[in-house]
Amino acid sequence: MKIWLWRAAMLLAALAVWEAAARMLSTILYVGPSRLPGALGRVLATRDLPPLAGHVWLTLGEIAAAYALAVAGGLWIGFLLGLRKTVGRIYEPLLAALYAVPGVVWYPSLMLFFGLGPASKIAFGVLLGFFPVTLSVLAGIRQVPATLVTVALSMGAKPWTLFCKVMLPAMASTMVGGLRSGLALSVVGVLVGELLGARAGLGYVINYAYGLMMVKL
Repeated sequence: MKIWLWRAAMLLAALAVWEAAARMLSTILYVGPSRLPGALGRVLATRDLPPLAGHVWLTLGEIAAAYALAVAGGLWIGFLLGLRKTVGRIYEPLLAALYAVPGVVWYPSLMLFFGLGPASKIAFGVLLGFFPVTLSVLAGIRQVPATLVTVALSMGAKPWTLFCKVMLPAMASTMVGGLRSGLALSVVGVLVGELLGARAGLGYVINYAYGLMMVKL
């Protein structure tokens, strides 16, 4: 409870600083949080914009699908390469090099293969979220102390028991960090994909409003 109270206090303090800074600066460029509920109401009431609810649900569905696929693929490849050390040492530099390439470079090819529909946005979200999950699993497996594995094996632990009782708890923090990064990048991938080219979704609504010069709240 104490931690949650501190988090709530920090959030309120950040909102207060944001509101104070926005009021001292130009209202055209800087919008305070107190104006956001009214702006949302005006967006929902504007007939020139597409219906917002359907686009929100579409974007959320794309994010959920992209993240689920990124986690499934990242965990599978990460454990496959991590548990087979030789294979992991061969392919980890290639994964790291691909992860360093800016993700937006891949989107034109994805849009060419999957079109302007949700498939290209999901594929872009999967592409961005896959690498941090995979690399975090690889790093987590390598951080498992060898002494823990040796002791477990000497006490007769089976491979599945060794994996569940020793390796997973030891690598949990690193793997969870990768899962969080993967979620953030999957969200970014879907939204950026919708901004670059889409026929529906939040990014499409933003571009639509921008085309109508509806940029001031």
